[in-house]
Amino acid sequence: MPLTAQQKRYIKKNADRMSPEEIARNGNIPEKEVFWFFKKNPSKSKIGKTSPDRTEEAPVSSNGFDFAAFLNDNLGIFISLSLLVFIAYFNALGNGFVSDDIAAIANNPDIGKFSNIFSYFPNGSVQKLLYFFAFHIAGLSPWIFRSINILAHLGSVFLVFTILSLLAKKPVAVMAAVLFAVHPILTESITWISGGPYALYSFFFLVSFLLYILSENSKKAYAYSILFFFLALTSSEKAMPLFLVFLLFEFVFRDLGKNWKKTIPYFSLSILWLFMFLFRVGERVSSVVSDSPTQGNSGLFNPFIQIPVAIVSYLKLIFWPAKLSLYQTEMVFSTGQYVAILLAFLVFLAIVFWSFKKDRKIFFWLSFFIVSLLVTLTPIKIAWVVAERYGYLGSIGIFVPLAYFFSYLSEKEEKWRVAAYSVFGILTIALLVRTIIRNTDWKNEDTLWVATAQVAPSGEHIHNNLGDVYSRQGDLPRAVLEFQKAIEINPRYADGYHNLGNTYQQMEDYDNAVLNYRKAIEFNPNLWQSYQGLAAIYFERGDYPQALENIQAAAKINPNDPDLAQNLQLIRSRVGK
Repeated sequence: MPLTAQQKRYIKKNADRMSPEEIARNGNIPEKEVFWFFKKNPSKSKIGKTSPDRTEEAPVSSNGFDFAAFLNDNLGIFISLSLLVFIAYFNALGNGFVSDDIAAIANNPDIGKFSNIFSYFPNGSVQKLLYFFAFHIAGLSPWIFRSINILAHLGSVFLVFTILSLLAKKPVAVMAAVLFAVHPILTESITWISGGPYALYSFFFLVSFLLYILSENSKKAYAYSILFFFLALTSSEKAMPLFLVFLLFEFVFRDLGKNWKKTIPYFSLSILWLFMFLFRVGERVSSVVSDSPTQGNSGLFNPFIQIPVAIVSYLKLIFWPAKLSLYQTEMVFSTGQYVAILLAFLVFLAIVFWSFKKDRKIFFWLSFFIVSLLVTLTPIKIAWVVAERYGYLGSIGIFVPLAYFFSYLSEKEEKWRVAAYSVFGILTIALLVRTIIRNTDWKNEDTLWVATAQVAPSGEHIHNNLGDVYSRQGDLPRAVLEFQKAIEINPRYADGYHNLGNTYQQMEDYDNAVLNYRKAIEFNPNLWQSYQGLAAIYFERGDYPQALENIQAAAKINPNDPDLAQNLQLIRSRVGK
């Protein structure tokens, strides 16, 4: 049957960005007619000479996709990917609770309560449910909570391979999944238990995206895709801009003009989450501003500095993951350094623009990288400028073009093929080793803060926690130096003053202890622990009225603490004598 005018227009429109097979499949046009059109009009496409038996790209359509057959055909690959993840993270299973894990899990009395799942519902409810089961399986054993992150990561690795098997050649799918399995920039979202929401929301989003790809002829797959997108949002608000990925997918791989309405549910859920999130923006901005002066003193970033610095920093950490740190604090640059960063950023944008013109598949994945970071790139200070966990999902958008590059080299003559696979193998081993070494930094509080201070010396939190390390080890003079560094970086850092007061109290330097406790209360009037410290000093000196005044202030802020109540009763008994 001759081609209609509409079919010819569709072929011409997509000739430069789709293979003949894709045009035939997505446009519901007989494949032979498409190839016949290109044969008569070879100038219409760069792929006009492609033959019908071409196998460059895998199908995008869900037609005939059999999960069981796919799993059986690729069982060896799935086993290999599982082994890579196991090798990369096995040495992390014995690590302890660190940083936010201690308050969120180890010292959280509600961690095993079913009612805790519904606090702040639906935000974080899936993770709380998983924590509920983990607690009742193995109690407060860190390995069970960390296993949740590792399993979410393994699932995401499988999904990267599966999605790319539908969108690209198998070598691209394998290599991108391998890079994602072992790259050390991802450890913050896996080895650190509190980084788990980033692995979890990424897993749910990738399930949603896979189902969306397979939903072309399946309403059930489409409905489940929307459900998993909802689960991604409940796991982290960082998923809000990801509805754009579905629009990009339709633009690059299918027909946006025809299918844009399919993206409305994802957009609607994201808008709903945005409204819910706006109620907490003020609180979040105050937290970021007060937590670190390295982020600046106002509630806004300068986007001309923030965005280039963030993008280039993530690219640097992906291509050279040497300086990995819980806090990326080194965000002050000289004019020359900023110019270099800006030039690198402009080069990256040029590559994105080039890919838009020349290879839409690469454009899709580079855009995926940017879209995944959008929440953290807003000028409003709702996030740090750079945090490795923010780049967990977006890193896929860099790994895929890298996989395309190695796949391209492997298709050349024999010497290029050997070189490409050799370099990729060495790169994989190097990244795997770096991940294993990075896991040891998260072993416990002491190893974490020592490692963090070596990479990020400008963070007051880091020196404060390092002071705690030396205090626990009994090296009080060194602890004093670290707390003083924290205060020097942030002169309004109440926790630094409090800990310095504690250390001076341990050293029986009571005058300096009182001075620093007073400073802590000045900058944080709700720091009841400083009032408690003052009460202890005055009690030791026999100044019972001052001790009573301070213990009463502590008890007023924290009325349910039994130790405070007992100390209050003791001091009152002394005042009466």
